[in-house]
Amino acid sequence: MPPVWIGWFAEKEAAMFDRLDDILIHYEELMLELNNPSVAEDQNRFRRLMKEQADLAPVVEAYKQYKQSKQDIEDSLALLEEENDEEMRELAKEELSDARKRVEELEQELKILLLPKDPNDDKNIILEIRAGAGGDEAALFAAELYRMYVNYAESHRWKVEIINVNENGIGGFKEVIAMVTGKGAYSKLKYESGVHRVQRVPETESGGRIHTSTATVAVMPEAEELDVQIDMKDCRIDVMRASGNGGQCVNTTDSAVRLTHIPTGIVIYSQTEKSQLQNKEKAFRLLRSKLYDMELEKRQSSEAEERRSQIGTGDRSEKIRTYNFPQGRVTEHRIKLTLYKIDSVMNGDIQEIIDSLIAADQAAKLAKMSDTV
Repeated sequence: MPPVWIGWFAEKEAAMFDRLDDILIHYEELMLELNNPSVAEDQNRFRRLMKEQADLAPVVEAYKQYKQSKQDIEDSLALLEEENDEEMRELAKEELSDARKRVEELEQELKILLLPKDPNDDKNIILEIRAGAGGDEAALFAAELYRMYVNYAESHRWKVEIINVNENGIGGFKEVIAMVTGKGAYSKLKYESGVHRVQRVPETESGGRIHTSTATVAVMPEAEELDVQIDMKDCRIDVMRASGNGGQCVNTTDSAVRLTHIPTGIVIYSQTEKSQLQNKEKAFRLLRSKLYDMELEKRQSSEAEERRSQIGTGDRSEKIRTYNFPQGRVTEHRIKLTLYKIDSVMNGDIQEIIDSLIAADQAAKLAKMSDTV
């Protein structure tokens, strides 16, 4: 390696550990502050400090382990210089090898932990699934995707609430919009936005031919009132009776709400609650999230290079995944991952796919950081 490169890497590494030392000092100061009885009297301040402490804890823990592993290396090297007993020397060599391996692993972990965090990662999400090409078969597939995400959410003990659903009469969904509430929901599911393709023989196909259908998935972080200010003069609210499946009260009272945002033309229909007030609240939560998502898209499109370095948080017209039932295969096109366990995937076992997407995204960001020489 040329000396200029060696010097650059040494400088980068020194800067990283200087930053880690600063984080460790700040973390210890935070802990002292949190132990001060007067801090608990100010609940807003206490919550802010607790959140900051929770965000820094994984970095601090990894850095402490790193420092301990570095000390283990020094201790093992010292023992090898001083010890004449062959059995003790072999033991020291083994500990030295383990410590060096652990240091390498922790260095990589620390680099990932220090990557800029997506400020939306801890947010709840709005999940929209729409049937695409393929008629009734596409609607059936959209319903299956929805159940897949519900099962995945339940495995994380997240709550799923339907805001609106448009059924096709045979168990399929032309469209379904739901709120997924749970810590880290966006950090896991943000990679799911895009076109999902299914290849299988529909039950209605007498000739046994394989059909290809699609459904689109959109994942938006839930926006809080502080994120988006809505001027009520820009909104029109209409109330009406709910349609489709529902209980007696749902279908016989004017509980459904249609919210129109005039400047953008966004129209939201909420009808799943018995109360008009609850439906109105859900509609405004969805409107805030849509407006926030539009702003995020504008920001990302103006940062084209950064957008290209990210895995699947951009263009929703992109075909991201194929579910091939005859071969029992699920293919994630963005990272060229193929799994032969379609039944478990459709039952919500998508963690391996999500973990692989997160790892690929982190690798791309680390590579981009290395390229800025």
